[in-house]
Amino acid sequence: MENIRSEQLFNRAKQRIPGGVNSPVRAFGPVGGHPFFVERAQGPWLFDVDGHRYLDYVCSWGPDILGHAHPQVVAAVQRACAGGLTFGAPTEGEVELAELIGICVPDVEMVRLVSSGTEAVMSAMRVARGFTGREKIIKFAGNYHGHSDGLLVKAGSGLMTRSEPDSAGVPAGYAADTLTAVYNDGESVRALLEENYGQVAVVVVEPVAANMGVVPPKKGFLEDLRRMTKEHGTLLLFDEVITGFRLGLGGASAYTGVHADLYTFGKIVGGGMPLAAYGGRRDIMSCVAPLGAVYQAGTLSGNPVAVAAGIATLKILMDDTGIYERIDRRAQTLSEAYRKAGLVVNRAGSLLSAFFVPSRDAHSAGANVSGTGGGEQQRQKQERQVENYGDACRCDRKAFADYFNHMLAHGIYVAPSPFEAMFVSDAHSDELIEKTCEAVAAWVRGG
Repeated sequence: MENIRSEQLFNRAKQRIPGGVNSPVRAFGPVGGHPFFVERAQGPWLFDVDGHRYLDYVCSWGPDILGHAHPQVVAAVQRACAGGLTFGAPTEGEVELAELIGICVPDVEMVRLVSSGTEAVMSAMRVARGFTGREKIIKFAGNYHGHSDGLLVKAGSGLMTRSEPDSAGVPAGYAADTLTAVYNDGESVRALLEENYGQVAVVVVEPVAANMGVVPPKKGFLEDLRRMTKEHGTLLLFDEVITGFRLGLGGASAYTGVHADLYTFGKIVGGGMPLAAYGGRRDIMSCVAPLGAVYQAGTLSGNPVAVAAGIATLKILMDDTGIYERIDRRAQTLSEAYRKAGLVVNRAGSLLSAFFVPSRDAHSAGANVSGTGGGEQQRQKQERQVENYGDACRCDRKAFADYFNHMLAHGIYVAPSPFEAMFVSDAHSDELIEKTCEAVAAWVRGG
């Protein structure tokens, strides 16, 4: 598959943009070659500048739950653009979007709109510290909460791809108050809370981890976090930049039955436009200026065009809740295809990841699985579970790269990193899901 125009653009980009990309994982470093450059997108498809079409399971890393360029969302954006792109003053749309978020996630009694997930989590951290008067925070290895200095400690996603758990340029003092626990291990959190008694402002967690691949919470893990944080007077923050409105309208609190004090949202809440939000209990959010002493501001916060896209998207999801049944069912079908290929698969709703474990040759995986006895098969399954950062780091990156390039050659675009999720949208029809399953089976056969 020739990508002459994309290669030319990438070479031009590298002269002016670090690595030729504006976000590291886009560079295709873990999978080899160079990225294709997108010209347009529609429904489940991406079209590149060389005339190729790709079935897209990246979905802009999550926002496009309805598919690309949904007519109702595009129309809402066009109407907003016609009225002006930015005002730096309040609009009715901001109020409506805040109300919709509160309807969907009742725990969010007050909310502040911002422009990115990084900004949302950074701001929520400040609010937690301001409310509690404490400075330390607890996060989990492999959970990614944006690129603010204090949170780039054992971060997932792009940093895992580059085998650099921390970032250069972050002063040691910025990360000194960030304590790192083990995801799905409540005892690691308990130990940190007791060692730092009365000093921890907040425990921040991806309620379903999606930046070391998809790693759902083990039974009782989130419940333990809720109980322990209450015992220690510490706040609990659910980072739902990915899971918000993806697991369902109510997000992780409705999906898991566990309720946090603070929440952050991104991606879907902006309908594909640069918009994010943080919010939670009224007494906590009342600390935010101008009501309280915690300062946070932004020229483009509540941008009218982004707000219009977010409102349109949430209304579609609220009007047609059958969307969640459809995308969950199709994600389950994909999961079964990957399991038949001998891979470890984690899924939560329409989020899924297939993990390439080093103990098994990928191209003979299917035969190996079918040839084992029931007890042995169950033992291997237990050994090969992916439940935390350490498990994810054992994946076979070479096998993943082979798989990625096979899928791309078959016109299917999955994330160019073994530590990202696959996102199923409502535009992925049953027929397209079946086509994807056939491509996975062909990869196992080596075809």
